[in-house]
Amino acid sequence: MGLFARSKGVVGLDIGSFAVKLVELTERKGEFQLQRMGIEPLSPEAIVDGSIMDSSLVVDAIQKLCDETSVKNSNFATSLSGHSVIIKKIELAAMAADELAESIQWEAEQYIPFDINDVRLDYVLLSDPEASDQMEVLLVAVKRDKVNDYVSVISQAGRVPALVDVDAFAVQNAYELNYDVDPMKVVALVNMGSSVTNINILARGTSVFWRDISFGGNQFSEALQREFNLSFEQAEALKRGETVDRYSPNDARAVLEAVSGEMAAEVQKTFDFFGATSSEGAVSELVLSGGCSLTSNLLEILLDRFSVPAELMNPFRRVSYRDNDFNSDWIRSVAPMMAVSVGLAIRRVGD
Repeated sequence: MGLFARSKGVVGLDIGSFAVKLVELTERKGEFQLQRMGIEPLSPEAIVDGSIMDSSLVVDAIQKLCDETSVKNSNFATSLSGHSVIIKKIELAAMAADELAESIQWEAEQYIPFDINDVRLDYVLLSDPEASDQMEVLLVAVKRDKVNDYVSVISQAGRVPALVDVDAFAVQNAYELNYDVDPMKVVALVNMGSSVTNINILARGTSVFWRDISFGGNQFSEALQREFNLSFEQAEALKRGETVDRYSPNDARAVLEAVSGEMAAEVQKTFDFFGATSSEGAVSELVLSGGCSLTSNLLEILLDRFSVPAELMNPFRRVSYRDNDFNSDWIRSVAPMMAVSVGLAIRRVGD
């Protein structure tokens, strides 16, 4: 680092199975401003269950976004979730940083259900090792081939994959930037994508529980496809509230509400498990993000089910932008689906 070198910002790139989303922010004195933002839909066969099936489709989408937003910064950050990501909080005997670096691989082997040689490991110290004889360490392991697939499409698009994060933590970054974290509350950040929903529960102002559930927007689309005999694209349009053939959003309502009920039941199971295994108390607030969170009436159904305050996250709540650069109605309408990319765009090279 030179004396005046600024740590370089990154472009946040959320590679989801429904769309690729890009956000670039600039920061001055802790204030963030939106510079570039774009969404490029992906065909459903490009990414299935979080695995890249057709990398050329994903590379094309990234290049198209880079062209449309004329992004100059070549450092990109992306993130992963789902079955190939394992997050564990472990307790170890207190030790020096270099000792921990040496022994973490061995410690991780006891907690990671994959072959340790097949994963990329990272860890964060959560407590002060000098404060007690035990220390808390957050362990994150991601399957190496999965990381390589995501890193590879960024490289093939001519950009530098500067860092890889986890969806649940990117959403937490976006939340902490835009909201005052209340240490007295137990807040569930529920990020609903098209194939996976990430749940990250915060208590005492810190993350205490994570789970990814295999349920998301695709379940809504598939139910509409089955019910009305539609193509995937038609079902998506109907889900967004457009009229398709002779079917109106009103016709779709009962189907969508039934699936919303299933979604609520899945979230409930996770909360029950959290309640049974943790001493933090019950979830007192829900904050929803992800494209699926925009499904009509889903928020109302969750409010009804959990009887606690629930809202859609606005990851641009404390991010400024120039009115002549962006259409504020458009930003408002897509805001919840940009949480991961905003959370990534806050990061720095070398974090």
